[in-house]
Amino acid sequence: MDEPATSIEVKTAPPYQVTVGAGTLRRLLDFMPADWDHAMIVFPAAVSRWVLSLVDYLRDNGVEVHLLAVPDGEAAKSLRVAEAAWARLGEAMVNRGGGVVAVGGGATTDLAGFIAGTWQRGVRVLHVPTTLLAMVDAAIGGKAAINTEQGKNLVGVFHQPTAVVCDPDVLSTLPREHIVSGMAEIIKAGLIKDPAILDVVWSGPQETLNPGGPLLPELIRRAVAVKADVVGQDPHESGLRAILNYGHTFGHAIEQAEHYEWLHGNAVAVGMVFAAEVAVRSGVMDPSLLGLHREILTSVGLPTSYKAGRWESLWQAMRRDKKNLGRTRRMVLLEDVGRPVVVQNVPEALLEEAYQAVAAARSSLPYPKAQSLENPYGQVPYIPPVDEEAAERAQRFAGWREARPQ
Repeated sequence: MDEPATSIEVKTAPPYQVTVGAGTLRRLLDFMPADWDHAMIVFPAAVSRWVLSLVDYLRDNGVEVHLLAVPDGEAAKSLRVAEAAWARLGEAMVNRGGGVVAVGGGATTDLAGFIAGTWQRGVRVLHVPTTLLAMVDAAIGGKAAINTEQGKNLVGVFHQPTAVVCDPDVLSTLPREHIVSGMAEIIKAGLIKDPAILDVVWSGPQETLNPGGPLLPELIRRAVAVKADVVGQDPHESGLRAILNYGHTFGHAIEQAEHYEWLHGNAVAVGMVFAAEVAVRSGVMDPSLLGLHREILTSVGLPTSYKAGRWESLWQAMRRDKKNLGRTRRMVLLEDVGRPVVVQNVPEALLEEAYQAVAAARSSLPYPKAQSLENPYGQVPYIPPVDEEAAERAQRFAGWREARPQ
């Protein structure tokens, strides 16, 4: 028997529910608007088994169903695919009496939200995320976009879904590396807002990767609650929502440098370590928290380093980051767990120094253990290599910080 589902409200206008619970896919009509008489299901081939059962279920209940198969992963998020999707929507005569149902990972929900938001100036979209990453991040918040040669998610819209349905049962067929990748966004939610997430992960790092165990559903609910709270306060990314991009400045640069062949969560994991390196070198964050980043990410199998010799291409990608305002570069750092700050115009030299530290860690861990630092998280902290000018540098760059979002 399935456990009762949990519904978490995203307080946008209009508000909608994110429902987390085993077996919810088998009763999707409970979460669809009552007036839908037709739907276009957008999906990659990898989730065909779930789509076939969903088609039968919806048709048996009087819903006219059309199908649109799209490429897997980031290959779906292109103008070519979007054009094909618009053509299919036209052929199927999808209108505001129905909508789009996205069944797939984060790339699928991004694409589906984008085509729904632009078709007939906006038709409804319901997200059924089938990856951990999509459940806790991509499917929530209404940010929908496609990629260009100049970068990731540069062409897009804000288009909130009518509902999001997260069924942990579908994760049973997800490759382990995708579960691991999704843990990056969960750990990010713990670092920026809900430290209890970190406690759950520490209670059994490998058990958190078990879709049939008790820890992963709890982590999904907590991470969804973090994102729902932030999105509800800032639906259009005008302030507070920037904190959800922790680790993404460098992470997106890695994805672009790797031609989107890296899993998103893996890139974000390295991006969070990079942000921690920047924060320590700037005097914003205690060095022990850099050790926390490395330890907790490593514990679930996420990477914490990146190859050397790529700074120039990474720097160019970071300069095009969509969080930037005009010529003002912005980056999210942490003062402490649950205390994110937005900084601006971090000097390139310091960013490159942080990159070199991230690259150096591929061959050896350059941080000696230190027992003298206060460490409330129970992990052995590391001391990063800081030169004698550290205090002066921290003072010189103290003006980076903008007011912390309230």
